[in-house]
Amino acid sequence: MNHPIIDLHCDMLSYLANVPHANPANSSDIACAIPLLKEGNVRMQVCAIYTDVRKGSMDLGIKQAFKYREMQMFFAKDLQRADVDFIQNFTSQEKIGTVVAIENAAGLADEFVPLSKAFETLDYILKLTGRIAYISLTHHTENRFGGGNYTEGVGLKEDGKRLLDYIAGKTIAIDLSHTSDLLAEGILTYIDAQGLDIPVIASHSNIRSIWNHKRNLTDEFIKEIIHRKGLIGINFLRAFLDTDNPDRVYEHLVYGFQNGAEEQMAFGADFFYTKDWPYQMRLPFYFPNVENASKYPAILERLKADLSTEQLEKLAYGNAQRFFSNLWK
Repeated sequence: MNHPIIDLHCDMLSYLANVPHANPANSSDIACAIPLLKEGNVRMQVCAIYTDVRKGSMDLGIKQAFKYREMQMFFAKDLQRADVDFIQNFTSQEKIGTVVAIENAAGLADEFVPLSKAFETLDYILKLTGRIAYISLTHHTENRFGGGNYTEGVGLKEDGKRLLDYIAGKTIAIDLSHTSDLLAEGILTYIDAQGLDIPVIASHSNIRSIWNHKRNLTDEFIKEIIHRKGLIGINFLRAFLDTDNPDRVYEHLVYGFQNGAEEQMAFGADFFYTKDWPYQMRLPFYFPNVENASKYPAILERLKADLSTEQLEKLAYGNAQRFFSNLWK
């Protein structure tokens, strides 16, 4: 089955910024390389700007924004920036539309600078890239904005509130994929209390009731995303699916259709550079059935037994197209 695909998360830009001689067309290096995207009929790819919590994180974030510009320029035959016209006419596009996101707001301001620097960096990245699809306040660990998914007892901090205030109304979604449960709760509570115009998504998160991992969404947060008409992008990393069962990915993908999230389900594969990884326990990162971006047609074909043609279309691109069309218009 060859529906066009929208994928909500990859780490192409950190690969380009950090790996010597990195090339977005090198399929042996990264699972979201341009040839693999084309083979999988991916027509829109969100490229995250990812940084750790450390001094110099803003410089690395800006470097990735420049790498995005270079990628668009040198591979203009295959790529274009995804804008309002692109997303509204998605099914007729021939090139792959790309848009950046911020994975970890430490890339906007490290722990050592005034908060105003975060706003300056955000505006600069917007100027460089044209659009930011979403921002996650944290990654795995705690930062000045809140608690990451591996922290306990750390919710939304004051700087996190101020950043939410700043992005309200800017057509940038807030991403719950790397929050602690306490931070996710704090974000939702603050948005509601302040009446902020900020859509809520989980760009690359799975279902905790299927696989009990802190990176995965509880049913409570799934219901919140449904209520807010957001998106849930299912992640292909083995650690968050089921470390032993390659077929578990299909359960995560189908779950939303069976539990009220039919309009929310999407793909958020989370492909990144895995060569020379120091921690062998995580290998392999991906099962063969979801190991790279060429696998989408086979995934959809496998799901034909569980989902209707209309539901497969929603999963492949329809839900994400509707979300971004409404957000960007």
